[in-house]
Amino acid sequence: MIDVGIVGGTGYTGMELLRLVSRHPQLRLAEITSRGESGTRVDELFPALEGEVDLAFTEPDVGRLSRCDAVFFATPNGIAMGMAPALLEAGCRVIDLGADFRLRDPALWQEWYGMEHACPGLLEEAAYGLPEAHREAVLSARLVANPGCYPTAVGLGLLPLVTSDRLKSGPVIADCKTGVSGAGRAAKVATLFCEADESLKAYGASGHRHLPEIEQTLRTLRGEPVETVFVPHLVPMIRGMQATLHVAARGSAEEIRALYQERYAAEPFVEVVPAGAHPETRWVRGTNGCRIGVHQPPGVADQVVVLAVIDNLTKGAAGQAVQNLNVMFGLEEGAGLREVATLP
Repeated sequence: MIDVGIVGGTGYTGMELLRLVSRHPQLRLAEITSRGESGTRVDELFPALEGEVDLAFTEPDVGRLSRCDAVFFATPNGIAMGMAPALLEAGCRVIDLGADFRLRDPALWQEWYGMEHACPGLLEEAAYGLPEAHREAVLSARLVANPGCYPTAVGLGLLPLVTSDRLKSGPVIADCKTGVSGAGRAAKVATLFCEADESLKAYGASGHRHLPEIEQTLRTLRGEPVETVFVPHLVPMIRGMQATLHVAARGSAEEIRALYQERYAAEPFVEVVPAGAHPETRWVRGTNGCRIGVHQPPGVADQVVVLAVIDNLTKGAAGQAVQNLNVMFGLEEGAGLREVATLP
């Protein structure tokens, strides 16, 4: 068994990690931390885990955590970078679900996250944990930067195109929508039920923290910058995310769909839907899956619309983190992740 720790187990991402780790056949939850809930049993706070997790939350302690084989950080930005160096030194592998190690440039990180990076020397070492693009790097990594939810949906939606000769010059338009759980569990007026229900709003249109991560992801895949316009939206549902990507590309929808099918044929969690189908977020609810559709606007040459849907808490966060751990430890990649979407 692989002993794992979770730092920050009371937010939505931490809760999703608890659910997945507790059911994983080859993982043992050894440490679960929360400063605010230290001393509280996990199943007291989350009764659904009664009989699944027999632990209480503790204060984060590097000494105890370093006895784990791997540690997940499901914490606010700035926490993981303060503890990761000591854990790595102790031989523990680290998977950060926050943003501390996603951007390679420490100056860019400080610009977008408003704090100086505590260990900039680790930024180049960290493997960017989008397995479909960087599986070999994840396999040999001791530190993985789990991608953000929007960069995951956009990255998977564009990967086959940006690594081909079919992508034409011009901006990629990423029109993305997410459920309210993406804003986290902390109470905020904008995400209260009465504020978010029966409404749809854009935010971060003039600049969002995930934009430099998306640009870095596409630049790494392409080998050159990919001009990107990214506009996120909040929709009145709990979980789920759709990226609608408008892209200038050579070829018909059928040709580009074939490109996607070939690229993702061996990927366990990405499925290209049939011609004419429009993937829905409920098709992947609670799963680590990504469904992708390819369409072409009528009467518009060399333009495609790619639709990519994921669950923002699973493939966009906790599920992808477990997928990365599976890759890092040489486990079957789908171990603990073979969930079927819940319907309705």
